[in-house]
Amino acid sequence: MLLFFAVLKVNQLLFAALEFAPGIAWIYLPAGVRLLAILLFAEAGAIGLLFISWIVCVVEFFPNDPVRSFAGGILASASPYLVYRAMQHFSGLQPSLQNLTPKRLLILSLMFSLASPFLHHLWFALYEQKENLGASFVAMAAGDLGGTLVVLYFAKFMLWCLAGRMRSK
Repeated sequence: MLLFFAVLKVNQLLFAALEFAPGIAWIYLPAGVRLLAILLFAEAGAIGLLFISWIVCVVEFFPNDPVRSFAGGILASASPYLVYRAMQHFSGLQPSLQNLTPKRLLILSLMFSLASPFLHHLWFALYEQKENLGASFVAMAAGDLGGTLVVLYFAKFMLWCLAGRMRSK
C-alpha cells in the first residue's frame, strides 16, 4: 500500500503535465504497481489495493464525491485481479509465477491495460460523464500500459541486479 502511494506521488511529480483528467494520465506508474501487487500477493494484494485505492480516491482525486471514490477503488483493484485470474484459467499461469514467461507477462500487461480502462469507462458511461469517453479510454489505456511496462521492467531489472550480487558472493 505504501509503495502504491509513493509511486502515485512520484508519478504526479514526474508526469503532471501528462495528466488527461484526475486519475488518468498518459503515463501512469501506479497501474504497474497494481499489477505487480496482484502478481506477488494475489488476493491479499487485491485487498491492499482496494484499501489504498479508496484512500487515494477520497483524499487525492474525488474528495467531494464518495460514490465515485467508492466505485473507483473497487474498479482499480478488481481489474488487475480479474486479469490475473483469467490468465490462470485460460493460460495456466501458476500462482508461483514459475511459468510467467516474458510473452505471458506482456499479454498480462496488455490485457490489464485494456481491462482497467474498460471497467472504469463502463462506470463513466453508465453513471457519470458521457463526453470524451473515447479519448479518455485511449489515454487511460496508454498510460496504464506505459506505467505497467515501466514498473514491471524496473522490477525485473532490480531482481537481475540482486541475482548478480548473490552470484558474486
